[in-house]
Amino acid sequence: MTSQIAFTKESDLAHGRTGRRGHPWLTLFAVAIGVMMVTLDGTIVAVANPAIQKDLGASLAEVQWITNGYLLALAVSLITAGKLGDRFGHRQTFLIGIAGFALSSAAIGLSSGVGLVIGFRVAQGVFGALLMPAALGLLRATFPAEKLNMAIGIWGMVIGASTAAGPIVGGLLVEHANWQSVFFINVPVGVVALLFGLFVLLDHRAENAPRSFDLIGVVLLSGGMFSLIWALIKAAEWGWADTRTLLFLGASAVCFVVFAVWETKVSEPLIPLWMFRSVPLSAGTVLMVLMAFAFMGGLFFVTFYLQNVHGMRPVDSGLHLLPLTGMMIVASPLAGAAITKAGPRLPLVAGMAATAVACFGMARLTPDTGTLTMSLWFALLGLGLAPVMVGATEVIVGNAPLELSGVAGGLQQAAMQVGGSLGTAVLGAVMAAKVGNTFGDNWERAQLPPLTPEQLDLAQKGVQVGIAPVPPGAPEPVARAVAAVAHDTFVSGMSTAFTVAGAVAVLAAVVACFTKRGENAAAGAGAAHI
Repeated sequence: MTSQIAFTKESDLAHGRTGRRGHPWLTLFAVAIGVMMVTLDGTIVAVANPAIQKDLGASLAEVQWITNGYLLALAVSLITAGKLGDRFGHRQTFLIGIAGFALSSAAIGLSSGVGLVIGFRVAQGVFGALLMPAALGLLRATFPAEKLNMAIGIWGMVIGASTAAGPIVGGLLVEHANWQSVFFINVPVGVVALLFGLFVLLDHRAENAPRSFDLIGVVLLSGGMFSLIWALIKAAEWGWADTRTLLFLGASAVCFVVFAVWETKVSEPLIPLWMFRSVPLSAGTVLMVLMAFAFMGGLFFVTFYLQNVHGMRPVDSGLHLLPLTGMMIVASPLAGAAITKAGPRLPLVAGMAATAVACFGMARLTPDTGTLTMSLWFALLGLGLAPVMVGATEVIVGNAPLELSGVAGGLQQAAMQVGGSLGTAVLGAVMAAKVGNTFGDNWERAQLPPLTPEQLDLAQKGVQVGIAPVPPGAPEPVARAVAAVAHDTFVSGMSTAFTVAGAVAVLAAVVACFTKRGENAAAGAGAAHI
């Protein structure tokens, strides 16, 4: 279905493209500042969690909620936030998202209790959800088709750079200032993004943009997303066969089924299901889920590998990941240019193939693997991910009508969140199963003192994240033997997890064969200004 777009007068359109307000490259710079703030926050906070726990006396469950509350709010709100942008304008929702995110960050830094930190982290997730789809909607409406992929490539470069900077900047701030500074840093960035956006961004609206809001659809979709993500987050603690996990998964399925039925009956649905008649759009969405499964699920263990097996500080582990994120920074705009010239299909297939090879390569890491070998696999992973981040985004957003560009942007981001949560949960279960099957035997073969069932269970939980359960006061030879068993067992589990991630990446390469250039991408730069 092709959008019916209202065009401005030629003189107005020319001014919109070349003047300050609505200029494509200034628009890209404006949204990049906001996106940088959100993506930086996604990795910078993990470094601050131990300091927050110590300073506020938080329990482990409360510290986990600092991350889980943000993740849940973001994942649940993304598609609805995209629809708000389609309905009321992406400029407005982007600026509200920027202001709210910065204010929430300041409130976290001023919080005196962990409950307030968690509450404002939830607010951060909601405002971040407003911001991300709106950024894609603004790019789609501003850039002509022949330059859209390059813009998305630079957008991906900013995401890679800020993701890479998170652990390094966070580590430096926590070590030399305090944990509050990790959140306060968002305030000046947010002020710059807000002021620049006010002067540069131009609202673009399709003539047939939605005029009503599907509140029942919002409730059903939000309930389904919450139940799904919550089940994935808690599955490692509860167990996949636990009644609570199954209940939340069942509730998610019921919500999604009822949502699908409802969307066929309402006049202006939250997600028009006819969008998925587009095979490329559907393939792009599945591709984002599979890519995030392999990438985020696998990368989850790399930080534990670097810090707990190799004994690196958070800052050092962030520096060791620079080949991955650095390659994404370099390759993203190049991927955008290649996709513009050759179309997305070949780069997407090649990117997922490279990702699969990198995952299989990282499955061969050992406790003694050197920096050079690790860096080569990390760099190959970044090289493979770059065209997928750019190309799959263009396939989803470009194959949706302009009046649904916000929904498409939310769909793209939600697919990444679901895929990342699913990958972390499933590969975490793979790791737990591998450790459970091998740790006890490895301990016995090393002729270490027998463990009681309670001690064995506690030790296995530590080994799942690479921690060696060395008894206090243990002699040096015993400590070395325990560390060797723990690290060998962890790496064995990580190897299995990366093998599964590689197989998922191969499946994603097959799915990528069904993608193609966005049929509606050319409509963007001609949208009416409001």
